[in-house]
Amino acid sequence: MTWRAPEITRTTEPYVGDERIMLEGWLDWHRQTLLHKCAGLTAEQLKTPSVEPSTLTLLGLVRHMAAVERWWFRIRAAGQDVPGLYENPEDPDADLNDYADADPAADFAIFAAEVAAAREAVAGLPLDTTFPRPRRDGTPEHRNLRWAYLHMIEEYARHNGHADLLRERIDGVTGD
Repeated sequence: MTWRAPEITRTTEPYVGDERIMLEGWLDWHRQTLLHKCAGLTAEQLKTPSVEPSTLTLLGLVRHMAAVERWWFRIRAAGQDVPGLYENPEDPDADLNDYADADPAADFAIFAAEVAAAREAVAGLPLDTTFPRPRRDGTPEHRNLRWAYLHMIEEYARHNGHADLLRERIDGVTGD
């Protein structure tokens, strides 16, 4: 039987709530939107690039977002000592580029695990919790958890736009 990306039921983003509820709700909606864009596609379809010379794929986006979930929430905000995902010293964008031999089912499971681990890592942290983010010159620059949430919402929103175009190219499916 051919593996296909699972169908997903998105929960509606919150309309009312405190700041944390709004940030978490919008982030969850965007997480689910990325998976929604992949739903029903085969492994090969998920590995279909947009248009030359781009190598961007839906699977690459899922892998990339798993990596940035780990990076911002677990490694940076919560200070967990875990390795990065999909790292390759020869290609800093391996999460996006190194998908030819990737196993989409495993990568979707990694994505789900990283989202759950990210939620757990920051669940007890106040939004004002700060953490260092080294600049290119090595000097520290501090950000807070609130910034990380906003950045992740922005990152998903941007990549969900890419996912719209990728999905339309693959099978003509459009929508929110």
